[in-house]
Amino acid sequence: MASVRLIEYAEATAEVRAVYDDIMATRKTDFVTNFWKAIAVHPPTLRRTWETLKSVMTPGALDALTKEMLYLAVSATNGCDYCIASHTVSARRHGMTDEMLGELLAVVGMANETNRLADGYQVEVDAIFR
Repeated sequence: MASVRLIEYAEATAEVRAVYDDIMATRKTDFVTNFWKAIAVHPPTLRRTWETLKSVMTPGALDALTKEMLYLAVSATNGCDYCIASHTVSARRHGMTDEMLGELLAVVGMANETNRLADGYQVEVDAIFR
């Protein structure tokens, strides 16, 4: 359950509706997901987050699938159920297979394990890596 009341389109201010309209146009959909409805309680955060996300997730040197899989990996590491669900769906739309998901999560799990071991043992970074 959200810690704030979700702002539905019908009750949104003109500023929030403008962002919602851009989200729907950009994503070619007729709805706004709960994440955006929750952060709409603070319109400056809604606008800033949407504009930054839109900019970062646009294909560039990395294609859309790679960006979605990276987002999914970080979301899994951070334990964000909402983002895991959202970016799994998006990555699948961009072509992620079950096999790719399995390998991605294996890498995430291994990276988290070795990161914790390196931190726990306070391993000094090798000169060759500097």
